[in-house]
Amino acid sequence: MAQQSPTVEKLEYRRFSPSQRFEHIILLVTFIGLALTGLPQKYASDLWAQSLIRIFGGIESVRIIHRFLATLLMAEAIYHGGVISYKVFVLGRRATMIPGLRDVRDALQWIAFNLGLRKEHPHMPRYNFGEKAEYLAVVWGTVIMVITGFMMWNPIATTQFLPGVVIPAARTAHGAEAVLAVLSIIIWHMYNVHIKRFNRSMFTGRLSREAMEEEHAEELRALEQGEIPPQIPTEVIARRKRRFWPYAIVMTALLTGGLIWFITFETSAISTVPRRQVVVFAPEVTLEAGDAAVGAAVWPTLRCARCHGDDASGGPDAPAILGTDLTFDQFHQKVRTGSDEMPAFGPGEIPDAYLLHLWTWLREGSESQPSG
Repeated sequence: MAQQSPTVEKLEYRRFSPSQRFEHIILLVTFIGLALTGLPQKYASDLWAQSLIRIFGGIESVRIIHRFLATLLMAEAIYHGGVISYKVFVLGRRATMIPGLRDVRDALQWIAFNLGLRKEHPHMPRYNFGEKAEYLAVVWGTVIMVITGFMMWNPIATTQFLPGVVIPAARTAHGAEAVLAVLSIIIWHMYNVHIKRFNRSMFTGRLSREAMEEEHAEELRALEQGEIPPQIPTEVIARRKRRFWPYAIVMTALLTGGLIWFITFETSAISTVPRRQVVVFAPEVTLEAGDAAVGAAVWPTLRCARCHGDDASGGPDAPAILGTDLTFDQFHQKVRTGSDEMPAFGPGEIPDAYLLHLWTWLREGSESQPSG
């Protein structure tokens, strides 16, 4: 290929309008936000997910942010549908993002070029096969997310018409599609748009001649040869507008109403029980009934002695608890709920009455030691 002069190489061509770039910003923000708030819910048992949830202010905040961004994405989808309809039915533009046999041929030729089987890459149109595949992936992914999201957002209403198993199935599909979308962006989109060549056109609206020549050579040739698409007469466009706008207003009202119905139809999926400070498994015992001698006799029979020592004075992997200053409620809750370092002990293993005797003995310190 002949080398271009520096002046030619620096040429840039208008590629995206301000409204298109605005839509891209909305998609960028919602996608990243949905990923950051959705994946931690899918992998909530992992430490990285728990850290993100804490950063966002807790699981309630994560869920609210996730649903707000989902609503914004659906609103953007409605707006995008209106823009496409206007361009096709009023301005007479072709639906150039729909793939065809030409894209299959371009993809095969591109693979052949990268394998060294062709000397020149294919001359592709305004939107090449890769961009069309990404666009359809966004459309398909949004449809899947909206359908499964509605099922999880409104589980009671959904199960009035479908079997209950669709809810966990929807959750699985929703999470799997989210992982697929994130991997697609990281592996495919990031490489082609940010690594191979940093494409700034979605932010500046313009694309360099070098990038046009490689990825949209057919459009570049048309631009440089001054080819102008057929112009539709002004009166025809005016007539189309008169027909289009009533339809657009009605459809916008219906879709906006559907979106409001979507997010307000059922509140059970977003509501949470207010947090209260309560004692877990509140014991039905009185402190006066505690017997240190009984507690001393019970201690050697329990698993606790394996870690805390035969006399509760501590061991290699556990601290001393003889002489504890915990209240009985604190002691009871700690034993029943456990922690990362200590297993929980249910009432089937240590009844509340035994816990009271143990606590009484531990509180009294070394005055009553287990015999033998």
